[in-house]
Amino acid sequence: MAKNYWLVKQEPEAYAWSQLVVDGRTPWTGVRNFQARNYLRTMQVGDLVAYYHSVSEKQIVGIARVSRTAYADPTATDGDWSCVDIEPLQTLEAPVSLAALKADPKTADLPLIRQSRLSVMPLTPDHFAHILSLGRTRLTVRGQRA
Repeated sequence: MAKNYWLVKQEPEAYAWSQLVVDGRTPWTGVRNFQARNYLRTMQVGDLVAYYHSVSEKQIVGIARVSRTAYADPTATDGDWSCVDIEPLQTLEAPVSLAALKADPKTADLPLIRQSRLSVMPLTPDHFAHILSLGRTRLTVRGQRA
């Protein structure tokens, strides 16, 4: 079972979930916010990640897994920035919209709602499980249900 749970945000026009599925793995680069960078640095291999399409869609569309811990972001030209590698695990049966998350008392306090500009954020195990439920998705990771 995952140690920690996260949410990452990306504009689908920049790097859609469907592209991650095709690629099979990607470095999560380009984070230039200190709080988000620090979250990246605490991610562990096997941690589960909710993949959120921001701006045009505003919905969680898939679940990924951290496959490599933090290392120097190769896209950074200056500063001390990090990235991790993630790999797709499963597309949600039903995308979970921001509106649904805001309306649901179980997720109304998500960092996604409170700190909407943050691109990487932690989720509690309960929030993550509820997102899977809202997405009508049962996730199996290494033979265990998440």
